[in-house]
Amino acid sequence: MRRKPGALLPIEQGILSALAILHNRGIAESHGYEIAQYLRDLSDAKNLTAYGTLYRALARLAEMGLLESRWEDPQAAVAESRPVRRLYSLTSTGTAAARAASSSKVSIAVGRRAAVRA
Repeated sequence: MRRKPGALLPIEQGILSALAILHNRGIAESHGYEIAQYLRDLSDAKNLTAYGTLYRALARLAEMGLLESRWEDPQAAVAESRPVRRLYSLTSTGTAAARAASSSKVSIAVGRRAAVRA
């Protein structure tokens, strides 16, 4: 898909909006599965966003400077007997982009379906 410079894809807009909402609820950092679940809930879809699609979009947003990411403390993962997760948070530029995305119509691509939020 070709896009204009600076334009965000629907899934990128959805990720920014989801992270902004989660941040407003007191969740400063989120991992990929949590973001995918939130996108699913926003779109009322039955399936999660394909992980390859989600993680490529997260990487693009980080490259654009809209997200920051870090690996969580490995001891937290060991204590919970699970793999270490990569955590994502909005930058100040990402917060501004999320506001812009939420003020316009946002289409969140989930699998083969797309839901439009006004």
